[in-house]
Amino acid sequence: MTKRIVIIGAHAAGVDAASAARKTDRTAEITLVTEEKHAGYSRCGLPFVLGGQIPSFNSLIVFPQAFYQMMKLDLKTETKISAINTGNKTVEVSYKTGKTEGITYDSLIIAMGASSFIPPIKGREKQGILSLRSLEDGEEVDQAIKNGAKTTVVMGAGLIGLETAIALHERGLKAIVVELLPQILPQMLDADMAKLVQEMIQQKGISILTGKGVEEFLGEEKVTGIVAGGEQINADLFISAFGVKANTQLAASAGIALGETKAIKTNARMETNIKDVYAAGDCAESTHIVTQKPALQQLGTVAVRHGKVAGINAAGGYALFTGVLGSAVTRLFDTDVGVTGLTEFAAQRARIETVTGAIASKTKADYYPGALPIRVKLVVEKESQRIIGAQIIGGEEVTQRINAISFAIQKQMTVRELAKADTAYAPPVCETWEPLVLAAEMVLMKLR
Repeated sequence: MTKRIVIIGAHAAGVDAASAARKTDRTAEITLVTEEKHAGYSRCGLPFVLGGQIPSFNSLIVFPQAFYQMMKLDLKTETKISAINTGNKTVEVSYKTGKTEGITYDSLIIAMGASSFIPPIKGREKQGILSLRSLEDGEEVDQAIKNGAKTTVVMGAGLIGLETAIALHERGLKAIVVELLPQILPQMLDADMAKLVQEMIQQKGISILTGKGVEEFLGEEKVTGIVAGGEQINADLFISAFGVKANTQLAASAGIALGETKAIKTNARMETNIKDVYAAGDCAESTHIVTQKPALQQLGTVAVRHGKVAGINAAGGYALFTGVLGSAVTRLFDTDVGVTGLTEFAAQRARIETVTGAIASKTKADYYPGALPIRVKLVVEKESQRIIGAQIIGGEEVTQRINAISFAIQKQMTVRELAKADTAYAPPVCETWEPLVLAAEMVLMKLR
């Protein structure tokens, strides 16, 4: 019997799940269903199209139609999923023509992602609050700029909020970022590191207001301003970057269990509590490698790894998902910002006693032209001396250092071992003393 695999969602997790399932089972009938018009595009690239670094929104479509044909995948776009029936193993769908049908499955993968949300703020029902989650969202923001918007308020100073504010600044708009918490990038950096990034962004001409929550949206039918921290700020363009919420309603209605993080609870095979139903991507929970507690890391890298594991298992293979560290990196103007593992603040919340070490260095030999600053902060568990996190800010060479520390954490390396690392050196590419090693030495001095 040919195996029928249905995947709800056709982005990072969904398409990677389909690809992995096809490689595992050459004969399976694989159906991908998405409500969106476009499938398999990179959401992470949206701010960079707005900023002009990427020529068009269509450039973000990673998987063209030919890919689905070659992989023998039945892709159904602009198709709404109204219900999952785990009893008789069907998914109820309605097409844009108005036709409805039940699609039968042997294995189901829920990769429904997450949606932008606006907290319950007075006036949030008014028109003109845009988000940046889909291609259509990107086109709408782009159109607002072309229509002559001069000032923008970006609400939220996480990764997307800052990348969007910078993109709009690069398009000539005056950008103001409003953040409820006392620092920018609260999920990614500790306050000491965030301060350096905030100062750099402000020097470039973007206004950042931290510790100021949005209290009200002003205007008649359309938003013309906000009240934040008691003061009124008027603008032409309002971007909601408050965050995203896992799309779990359909799963919960079908009796699929949600976890502590309010995302779909899964085991190491990405299986839910219902047999033959898997979940992957922004709607699925993971386990944090350091704390071994449930975690929700809504990152593209996590989505593709989830998808691969779910796809292999749904097709009858065997694969395990080993957990998350929340490794992430971004470029803000000409500065790279990266993180892996726990911040000092997150470790405190997990009741882990830590010692940290921070060092400022250069990306090349000090005397070599073009040497750029780099700052490394290591977070180490005091008792075991194991490395549990790192944050790096620099003009270049951040990503691979973050990746190196990610490997170190996964291998339970101690700070003592890192301090003895055998590293490479040449004046045009790095300092004699690797900044990671110097940061490790700073930790050891404190431990003594």
